Amino acid sequence: MKSKLIDLSTAVSIVKDNDTILFGGFYAIGTPIIVLEEIMKQGQKNLTIVTNDGGLNGKGVYHLIDAGRVKKLICSFCGPTPSVYEAVQRDELELELVPQGSLAERIRAGGYGLGGILTQTGLGTIIEEKWAQRVHLNGRDWLYQTPIRGNITYVEADEADEFGNLIFKNSQRNFCTVMPYASDVVIASVSKPIKKAGSLDPNKIMVPGIVVDYIIQQEV
Repeated sequence: MKSKLIDLSTAVSIVKDNDTILFGGFYAIGTPIIVLEEIMKQGQKNLTIVTNDGGLNGKGVYHLIDAGRVKKLICSFCGPTPSVYEAVQRDELELELVPQGSLAERIRAGGYGLGGILTQTGLGTIIEEKWAQRVHLNGRDWLYQTPIRGNITYVEADEADEFGNLIFKNSQRNFCTVMPYASDVVIASVSKPIKKAGSLDPNKIMVPGIVVDYIIQQEV
């Protein structure tokens, strides 16, 4: 069985200007920081980033936004990230806010080939005003929101084998278990030494290697 292990530079060179990237993570927990740092080095720009938040204390996608590499951010919350609001006010960044559960389900819909989601979350709010469509179905009002897919998904896993089977630790799993199904290319950065194929307990695998294209070994 051929290993899916590639080096960091190659893993990031796949990103092209104007790509849509899904980043796993919850305030950088589950976010592959080494990938963000490499994008900063390589210089890709005009990116659409889909992630839970705008980063925290300089972690997460914060640096890409601050450097002007992101043209659109789709996230649930960006309160601790002043650079997001500043970029929006300068008309340098398009921001789309999505309730956290809705974000997860829109990504899931994109991964599973569904036409979108219906939810009552956000009715009568800025979500309805700017980013969703109210529909009436079965006697109730709903918000329709489109599915989300990306060109590339990057996640951080705690453990993996050469085939790309992934195990996440604690809250590291957050969006990392749904995003791999919703992109054309999926790459995982792995914290612990990557193991031989077949050596992980199959009952503990959270994302199967069949949907993972490449893996990166972090320094251990």
